Amino acid sequence: MRTFMYLLADVSKIANDDYVGFTFFVGSMAMMAASAFFFLSLSQFDKKWRTSVLVSGLITFIAAVHYFYMRDYWDQVGESPTFFRYVDWVLTVPLMCVEFFLILRVAGAKVGLMWKLIFWSVVMLVTGYFGEAIAIGNPTMQWVWGLISGIAYFIIVYIVWFGEAKKLAISAGGQVLKAHKILCWFVLVGWAIYPLGYILGTEGGLFGLQLVSDIDAAQMSMNVVYNIGDAVNKIGFGLVVFSLAVNSSKD
Repeated sequence: MRTFMYLLADVSKIANDDYVGFTFFVGSMAMMAASAFFFLSLSQFDKKWRTSVLVSGLITFIAAVHYFYMRDYWDQVGESPTFFRYVDWVLTVPLMCVEFFLILRVAGAKVGLMWKLIFWSVVMLVTGYFGEAIAIGNPTMQWVWGLISGIAYFIIVYIVWFGEAKKLAISAGGQVLKAHKILCWFVLVGWAIYPLGYILGTEGGLFGLQLVSDIDAAQMSMNVVYNIGDAVNKIGFGLVVFSLAVNSSKD
């Protein structure tokens, strides 16, 4: 009861027009609820799927904790919590890549595949952070870091859509192939939300393209896009893995 009253007090502090604060709050609650759901469901699965579902819960739990911090930072400082957001991403996005390896182990996936995906995801995020937070006011370096980040992203897309991961998924077939295809769409479409947020919210935009002239409004737009993208991608990833574990356990 005390926790519930605390949450109500937290909601009451959010201004009616503070869409960023609201999406931080809803995002943290949604991802914490998803974590509880994944963790509490572990006992119903075969041992070979438990690690996959556990990682899904870890992804949403880590994100939920960071969202509590980011929400407080936004409330107290009124600025985009870029550093905390990238700390969250550098932990959760590689774990999302690990999910590909975990579901493909039934087809003989090697640990090398996992490390490839982790490496390129870290490159994508670190260079993205340099472009968004370090190279502000230097369009040339923003372009360079953005280009490197984009290349790393497309390498991940290639691996899961056409490369080693795709071949393993075809070899596994059935529910594994179906789940792999859905996760691939999350990477291709869901992860594309973040470049859109970057273009919306970074002063000068991407390669000089500024879609929102008011930089304060742009920052709000960027954070709302990021928050929605995080909830959809991280919870969605977990639900796909959960569905795979449920259906495979029935076979």
